[in-house]
Amino acid sequence: MQRLYDFLRRHPTWFDGFWAVVLLGISVVGGTVGKGAQRSDLPVVWIPITLLLCLVVALRRRMPEQMLLLAAAMGVAQLIADVPSGPADFAMLVIIYTVAATGARWASRFALVGGLSAGALAQLRWPTEQTGPLGDIAIAIFQTVPFALAWVLGDSLRTRRAYFAQLEERAARLEKEREAQSKVAVAAERARIARELHDVVAHNVSVMVVQADGAAYVLDAAPDQAKKALETISSTGRQALAEMRRLLGVLRTGEHQESGEYVPQPDVEQLDDLIEQCRSSGLPVDFKVEGTPRPLPSGVELTAYRIVQEALTNTRKHGGPNAGASVRLVYFDDGLGLLVEDDGKGAPHELYEDGGFDGQGHGLIGMRERVGMVGGTLDAGPRPGGGFRISALLPLKPA
Repeated sequence: MQRLYDFLRRHPTWFDGFWAVVLLGISVVGGTVGKGAQRSDLPVVWIPITLLLCLVVALRRRMPEQMLLLAAAMGVAQLIADVPSGPADFAMLVIIYTVAATGARWASRFALVGGLSAGALAQLRWPTEQTGPLGDIAIAIFQTVPFALAWVLGDSLRTRRAYFAQLEERAARLEKEREAQSKVAVAAERARIARELHDVVAHNVSVMVVQADGAAYVLDAAPDQAKKALETISSTGRQALAEMRRLLGVLRTGEHQESGEYVPQPDVEQLDDLIEQCRSSGLPVDFKVEGTPRPLPSGVELTAYRIVQEALTNTRKHGGPNAGASVRLVYFDDGLGLLVEDDGKGAPHELYEDGGFDGQGHGLIGMRERVGMVGGTLDAGPRPGGGFRISALLPLKPA
């Protein structure tokens, strides 16, 4: 049974053709009975009209608009040729329903007007005997009701299908939007992790490299200084490992996520420790805070810390052996200002203008991304008198 149902769904014309044959058989039987019981004869045109009305049923889903016009033409032919209504006229109800459900809008309106007119026209053409005007009107209304119901059912099915199609389209659109949002979220998370890894690794490794070079240089002449440098390398390496474990722990479990931020995160208060670490590695740093310190949003705290960290790392990388740096942290009424300058030889032009080449320059790219995420502005470039300068303005909101 299921196979038959699936076959009929795939071949609706066969299904309609079957019912057209059934309607033809009923019409022939009805015409024969009518011929013997009601009329002495039927016009010869009754035969092609009946056949064409059955054809309307067979092809109603393949050519609904054309079959509607054919059914209307057969109705007019019945009125002209004086062919009384019979079982084949059921095809008019079927085509009105079909056009209202699946046909063009003009065809649906035409079917509605034709259906509402059919009952009255039939009653005028073949009035019932022994009934007055009121009786004729009542019969005409009664004959109009099936046509109106057929159109209403078809139009309701059209509306239902349109509603479900809209729901499916909306669901598909939402699914695409969710996929796009997921891809954006994954890309943003990858960029965030890349920035964190770069900041942690670049800063700590640069400190270790500087200390290792210094220890190798004074190993024979000043063993105590070499020992101190090795201790600094050891503590810096442990700090880098701790930061790496924190990041990996967040990636594995997400247990440290609170309110959209990964904790613990570096903040402005830890800038003193960062600058002391730079000083101990041989980089002179002048640090000043201006304005009244106040609570900051966690995103601004982390951004400020990472900017200073990356700026000092760049000074060690590109400033030269005798470079010094200064850090200014300024609290404005509506923003936090950062100014990091050094008097070294500065970074190569392509690292700060073009965003890096051959995999270089990612630190400044990360700075711009961080500042953009909190709605701030960043300016990086060489100083007129030599050295490099990084300035940023981060908007402040109540914590």
